[in-house]
Amino acid sequence: MKVLVTGHRGYIGSVLVPLLLRHGHEVTGCDTGLFEACAFVGEMVSVANLGRDIRDLAAGDLAGFDAIVHLAGLSNDPLGDYRPSLTFDINHRAAVRLARHAARAGVARFLFASSCSVYGAAGESFLHEDSPCAPVTPYGVSKAAAEKDIDAMASAAFSPVRVRCGTVYGVSPRIRFDLVLNNLVAWAMATGMVRLKSDGTAWRPVVHVEDAARACLAIIEAPRETVHGQVYNIGQTGQNFRVIELARAVERVIAGVRVEFADGMSRDTRNYRVCCDKLAAELPAWEPRWSVEDGIEELVEALACTSVAPDAFEGERFSRIAHVMTRQSNGSLDENLYPLAGR
Repeated sequence: MKVLVTGHRGYIGSVLVPLLLRHGHEVTGCDTGLFEACAFVGEMVSVANLGRDIRDLAAGDLAGFDAIVHLAGLSNDPLGDYRPSLTFDINHRAAVRLARHAARAGVARFLFASSCSVYGAAGESFLHEDSPCAPVTPYGVSKAAAEKDIDAMASAAFSPVRVRCGTVYGVSPRIRFDLVLNNLVAWAMATGMVRLKSDGTAWRPVVHVEDAARACLAIIEAPRETVHGQVYNIGQTGQNFRVIELARAVERVIAGVRVEFADGMSRDTRNYRVCCDKLAAELPAWEPRWSVEDGIEELVEALACTSVAPDAFEGERFSRIAHVMTRQSNGSLDENLYPLAGR
C-alpha cells in the first residue's frame, strides 16, 4: 500500500514510519522540518518527503496514494493558545481541505489524528466515542470541528477514520517533554523531584507512542467495512489515571525521588476518562504492549544516556511552544509558521 504520512518527522510520525515500512508499505512523508532541531535519541528513518506545508498541498500532490495518515498540525494546548486563529487555520481548515483534496485525488482511506482533548471538561464518567464533545481549548475545539467536517465527506469511494489519542508518552527520535508523563520523568531524572504544575486531580488517558503508531497501522490495514467513517479512542481503558497517580508511579519506579507541587499550581479544567474497548473489539490486530511503568523505565534509560537539564526539556529543544517562539524571535519563522527562507 502507498501511504502518505503528514508530519512524518514528528513525535508519532518518526515512530510510525519505520513501523509501516517493516509491514511492507511504501511510505512518503510530508513535513516542512519545523521541529527538525528537536532531536532526541534514535535514528530517523529517511523516506521521500513532499516537503510542503499542508496548507499548500493540492489534489495533484496526493494522486497515487492508497491512504493518508494526517498527523501534521499544531500539537498541544499551549501552542494552540498562542495563536488561536492560526490553530483553526492549520488544525481545522487545512485538515478539511487536505481531506477534500484526497477524496478528489482518489485516495481511498484518510486517517485523521484527532485527540481525546475533544472531550474537554467531562468529569468522572467513562467516555465512549459517541459521548458529547466539550473541548475547553482552541486546540480541542479545532480538532472537534475538523472531525465533524471530515466525517461528513465519507462516501463509497472515500473512507475517513478519526482517531482520538490519549496523552502520548514514551521515547521517540522527536520526543516531546511538554506531555505530562514525559515531563514528570524528565523532572525526576534532572532534579530528583516529580514536579506537578496542577493539583493532580484531573483524569488523563495515556498511551505509549509505539502503541499509538500500532493503532494507526491496524486501521490502515483493516477491512474497509470495519473502519469506514468510524472514530476510535486510542489507548487502553485500564490506562486512565489522575495526574497525581502518574506522579506517584514515577516516584515508585525511580528510587529517591519525591513529588512536589509547583508554585502557583491550579486545578486543570481538562478532565476526562475514556473507554477504548471499541478499538480492541473491532481491531484485534492491534495489540498494545506498553504499561505506564514500562514507559517510565524506558524514559529513565534514555534520559540516563543523555544530559537533559530542566532548562532544556522546558525550553526550545523539547517544548513545541518554546521552539516556535524562539524561531520567530530569531527571524527563521514568520508569524504564520512559514520559514522565512525558502517558502
